[in-house]
Amino acid sequence: MLKRPMSEPLAELVATRLRILGQPLRIRLIDLVDLRPEATVQELADLLGTTQQNVSQHLGILFRAGALGRRKKGTRVHYFLDDQHILPLLEDAAASISRQLAELSRMVEPDASEPVSPLTK
Repeated sequence: MLKRPMSEPLAELVATRLRILGQPLRIRLIDLVDLRPEATVQELADLLGTTQQNVSQHLGILFRAGALGRRKKGTRVHYFLDDQHILPLLEDAAASISRQLAELSRMVEPDASEPVSPLTK
């Protein structure tokens, strides 16, 4: 349970965690690593259509932040989701976006009781 009001040090830690997740490729990496446990850098790079160097850099950031773990198997490093609290955070963000889009959609839908302008046909 979160102690509220949130202390300044805790707010800083939360902001740091959110900044780490504030990059689309990192979010996609977390999603793929969850779907494909024990994925290698090359497998992830192939799935994302980007370079191994780019994926490796972002995996390193996620690993140092404690979001991902890694195991060496032979000559390859396999990544796995180490912090199970990250997925609900991403799911909550996606649900919030969905709610906002639904609200915006209701705002721009034409009112059936109003006559339709020839410009909107």
